[in-house]
Amino acid sequence: MEDIKILAKDFFLVRNVTEIAKDLLGKIIISELGGKATAARIVETEAYDGNVDKACHAFPNKLTPRTAVMFKEGGRSYVYLCYGMHHLLNVVTHAEGDAKAVLIRAVEPIYGEDIMHERRKVKRKHDLTNGPGKLTKALGISSENNDLRLYKKEYGLWLGHKEEDKSDVEIVTTQRVGIDYAEEDALLPWRYYIKNNPYISKK
Repeated sequence: MEDIKILAKDFFLVRNVTEIAKDLLGKIIISELGGKATAARIVETEAYDGNVDKACHAFPNKLTPRTAVMFKEGGRSYVYLCYGMHHLLNVVTHAEGDAKAVLIRAVEPIYGEDIMHERRKVKRKHDLTNGPGKLTKALGISSENNDLRLYKKEYGLWLGHKEEDKSDVEIVTTQRVGIDYAEEDALLPWRYYIKNNPYISKK
């Protein structure tokens, strides 16, 4: 993994959250947790905006113990437990006080696949990381990894890139998954994925 370069903090702070969600496609999550190293390429994301988006936990700019990390400066991890079962990884974006984040919905394994199989205990390769709860388990990510700065390597969880990232990548834009409660905001075209990638959570 020596050829993976860490993303700079500025990557998470500028541009619209939807643009950052698209730019995260092709970037790499590196997990060095529990004494085991794994890495995966991001292939599907969703954008959330606490200012205007009813699907966002922080809407309307609602500061709670759960959402507090979303109000911190961007570049941090926001990991929460969904339905009491699945940990979901989000990347906080923008300046302090501006609650926005990108959900990582699916990744493609590139390193430590045997470790992912051991953690997930599934036989089919494509089932390893084709969903937000699946990928966190495969990478060893839990709520203990909430509020980590992803532009630093010393926390064991960071985001990087390779020079060839996003070359010849075609991005599909569609509405997000499983947020019918958000009324009209459920129709926002804020889900992005790499076309024809086999690890997409839902076609």
